[in-house]
Amino acid sequence: MRIERGGKDDFPELLAVWEASVRATHDFLSEEDILFLKPLILERYFDAVELRCARNAEGLILGFCGVGGKTLEMLFIRPECRNNGVGTALCRHAVDTLGVTKVDVNEQNPQALGFYINFGFKVVGRSSLDGQGKPFPLLHLELS
Repeated sequence: MRIERGGKDDFPELLAVWEASVRATHDFLSEEDILFLKPLILERYFDAVELRCARNAEGLILGFCGVGGKTLEMLFIRPECRNNGVGTALCRHAVDTLGVTKVDVNEQNPQALGFYINFGFKVVGRSSLDGQGKPFPLLHLELS
């Protein structure tokens, strides 16, 4: 596995990874929520972050992260690649190489929360709404 910068040519594959990952891990989102977010991810959010992709030897994107400033804004892994070190490698890269110290996690996503807690992040705050103003509470985490 190698980690490298992602670009516009990767957007279709990144969107497919995002959707598969969200469907596997964000069971609190409705179909309507996913369909609402999908164009935003593609048309706005990918361009707003520094993207890094974890690829296998054949170049397939196993997962990706997006960093904005010191915040890990995105971390999504192909469902079939979860629990194989892809997320840890991307998070380690984001912290060690890109200077990440913060991440927000949906409160209804206990697997993600556990992942970040195990990585060394601590909950430092909570918002009752997500970034789109929807009632999906966010937990704010920082590295200790």
